[in-house]
Amino acid sequence: MESVQSIKQRFELIGNDVKLNRAIEKAIQVAPTDISVLVTGESGVGKESIPKIIHSLSHRKHAKYIAVNCGAIPEGTIDSELFGHEKGAFTGATQTRSGYFEVADGGTIFLDEVGELPLTTQVRLLRVLENGEFLKVGSSQVQKTDVRIVAATNINMFEAIKKEKFREDLYYRLSTVEIHLPPLRDRREDIHLLFRKFASDFGQKYKMPTIRLEEDAVNLLLKYRWPGNIRQLRNIAEQISVLEENRSISAATLSSYLPDANSSNLPAVIEQSRKEGDFSNEREILYKVLFDMKGDLNDLKKLTLELLKDNDSNKVQRENEGLIRKIYGNQQQEEDIEHEETPAELLHLPEPVVEASAPTTSQQPPEDRYHFAEEIEEEETLSLQEKEIELIKKSLERNKGKRKAAAAELGISERTLYRKIKQYDL
Repeated sequence: MESVQSIKQRFELIGNDVKLNRAIEKAIQVAPTDISVLVTGESGVGKESIPKIIHSLSHRKHAKYIAVNCGAIPEGTIDSELFGHEKGAFTGATQTRSGYFEVADGGTIFLDEVGELPLTTQVRLLRVLENGEFLKVGSSQVQKTDVRIVAATNINMFEAIKKEKFREDLYYRLSTVEIHLPPLRDRREDIHLLFRKFASDFGQKYKMPTIRLEEDAVNLLLKYRWPGNIRQLRNIAEQISVLEENRSISAATLSSYLPDANSSNLPAVIEQSRKEGDFSNEREILYKVLFDMKGDLNDLKKLTLELLKDNDSNKVQRENEGLIRKIYGNQQQEEDIEHEETPAELLHLPEPVVEASAPTTSQQPPEDRYHFAEEIEEEETLSLQEKEIELIKKSLERNKGKRKAAAAELGISERTLYRKIKQYDL
């Protein structure tokens, strides 16, 4: 069995990170078997190196090795590419064609970006993994193949399974052994080594002196997060090698090639982007209306309690003038009301009892105790029922009439949604 260091030299892998060494060790150990392997890691970490190591150390090393980028093949033709097709199976199929699984019989197939496979293709792939059988497109004859499958993905497979974009049974068949490659930001000690290797390679390629990083540039290189990982680091080294005349690179020069290099690396609260169908805006409107109504109701309860305790409307008016203005009228704040009622009518309190007095020749009209309350024109209130109908219509439009998906977006059961559709005659 070859050592980790010899494998690194053979496949030009640079770095001494513990996680990287562990990934290579697992590849060496699993190579002599026919176990399916799933390689995981972010985009640009070098996942394509692991299948090459596994194939070269296996008993299939003299057979074919085929790498397939599943995300680059259109959904309509991927079955034909992988499993082949018969003549006349579809428009344009002028002759019989062998697929990758037939061509690579006895060898290894590397399925890159396997998480992008359509569900129908996943069913076919599961059958190959279980018993080595497949059907060509347009054929009814079962064919056998002896192929080892190594897959790779940069997506969270459990999230894809949860969203029903990837079959759970296929995931467990592919990930008999899972090898994870760490991102470059977790390999700080390897970043400068990789940059020097890339700079040396590009210096020889373009017949130019090799670029060198100054000390402050090295510190900046190590602090950067490298979202594109090794692929981004390689591209940066190539750009600087070609464009910079001065072969000694300072931090200021390097930062001009690094996106957001001057931004803070401190943790920050990032607002999550709202999905198109989450109805967050509509819900916020409804919540605001309900909270305002609750606040007004509490104010009315307080005012009513004061009137019941003191039984003196003038005193209550003086002490709660601001509260009364807030509830019943203010020029700077419009309030939606359904009925124009006096405060006494709204509070359902009896009018104050006026003691009988002797008639006078000149009797002045009684003082209006509520002169401060303006008459407000009746406005159309926000109807919760209308808002609910609007939400249901939007959800059905977004999901093309599919009630199950619409009910999931609205947070209600499909049965409840069906009842509301019938109720509102939608």
